[in-house]
Amino acid sequence: MARRRWRLGLTLGALLAGTLAAGPTAAAEPTDYTIDVDPTRTGAKIDDSMYGVFYEDINRAADGGLYAELVQNRSFEYSTADNASYKPLTSWDTSGSAEVVNDDGRLNARNRAYLSLGGGSSVTNSGYNTGLAVTKGKRYDFSVWARTGAGEHAPLTLALRDASGELAPARRVTARGGWAKYKATFTAARTSATGRLTVAAGSPVALDEISLFPRDTYKGRANGLRKDLAQKIADLNPGFLRFPGGCLVNTGSHEAYDERSGWQRKRSYQWKDTIGPVEQRATNANFWGYNQSYGLGYYEYFQFAEDTGAMPLPVVPALVTGCGQNKATDDPALLKRHIQDTLDLIEFANGPATSEWGKKRAAMGHPKPFRLTHLEVGNEENLPEEFFARFKEFRAAIEAKHPDITVISNSGPDDSGSVFDKAWQLNRDADVAMVDEHYYNSPQWFLENNDRYDSYDRKGPKVFLGEYASQGNKFSNALSEAAFMTGLERNADIVKLASYAPLLANEDYVQWKPNMIW
Repeated sequence: MARRRWRLGLTLGALLAGTLAAGPTAAAEPTDYTIDVDPTRTGAKIDDSMYGVFYEDINRAADGGLYAELVQNRSFEYSTADNASYKPLTSWDTSGSAEVVNDDGRLNARNRAYLSLGGGSSVTNSGYNTGLAVTKGKRYDFSVWARTGAGEHAPLTLALRDASGELAPARRVTARGGWAKYKATFTAARTSATGRLTVAAGSPVALDEISLFPRDTYKGRANGLRKDLAQKIADLNPGFLRFPGGCLVNTGSHEAYDERSGWQRKRSYQWKDTIGPVEQRATNANFWGYNQSYGLGYYEYFQFAEDTGAMPLPVVPALVTGCGQNKATDDPALLKRHIQDTLDLIEFANGPATSEWGKKRAAMGHPKPFRLTHLEVGNEENLPEEFFARFKEFRAAIEAKHPDITVISNSGPDDSGSVFDKAWQLNRDADVAMVDEHYYNSPQWFLENNDRYDSYDRKGPKVFLGEYASQGNKFSNALSEAAFMTGLERNADIVKLASYAPLLANEDYVQWKPNMIW
């Protein structure tokens, strides 16, 4: 049998040594790594869906990232529950009389706070990073919900400026009576990354959901995605889109949002909170230390998957917290509710427009199903037995009603160890279809573990490598990952899906490194 041995060691070793060295004299001796290539053998079939993307709202990946909204804290819901430094007027400067109020005069039960602005007063929003970014000639849609006293009216002057002056001609709207939405459009006269949006009131008025949105979103979607970032992701030709997490999914309280009191601020990511009109989506404390508006929600995730040709792959909480919290929820009624929520999610994605949740999807603008085929329960649980007991209940309920859905389990937060071994044993014994593995290791580990999946049982569960990265963002990291990926492809009969993580990081709001797109 003819074999060719490719000596990759000098290249990889030299790159690693040069990258890690303190200076020219500190370079370590390069190490040789070899890969045996047998040209007479046929490799495993690589599915078109194998390489996908994992999107989690970490590093401001949603608000201030992929979600195109330019105004930060648009609904005045920021709280110390999100971040110790937050106040209701974070990202807003005020002039005159301006107070955030939480009382029965609110916009709705899921949008608790609003701004009471006095006559002759104004508020100015500074957006994210250095300010609101606008491009010459592009249009930007402004909207606000406003309320005045009965029989009264309040002229509102809207200004878009930076330190050099006006970015677009001022606009005016007049609020009258009860809560209503008012709109205007700016066309930027010049390009700026330091814009500020000001709303000035001629008379007392209540304001909420102050928004400035680029008209030119990805695929022109209303409430859509930042075009340049979305296109970068689309250009990866992702086979699937795993969302919304990650640690977002299985941390925090699993209780539902209480519309009577607005409590349970730190909730786990629950998909029903994230659909419907944006002004009715209750914001939440993000696990990574900031507020998430849920403007980018489950409908938008499904839409993005469809727009990029990716298979949607949502992750739902299993009621066992991970990511350092490590607590199992022992409440049969709560477990039953979350299982029903998952069944409702499948109906939202795949049900006819006449079904209860399919009707909600259709009302949002998508009467046709999203063709959901895979769904993951849980993420990186460190209590394998507690997790798996709950996983089996989810799987049984899903398979009884939707036998065509592949239900994915996981093996904890590491590539090996007692949790990993126990989780894999439970998954094998229960004949689970697919198991999600996660690991973040050194470039050396990736070079030394090219054969990781060569010995995996071909009769056992398939592997979803849902999160992996070598520690660092240098070229040598990419090269070590690429070398490791040859092992994934060689074992594509067992490794069916793989995604690098995390996907996005706003360079001014970083909680995690490495990341794919900054």
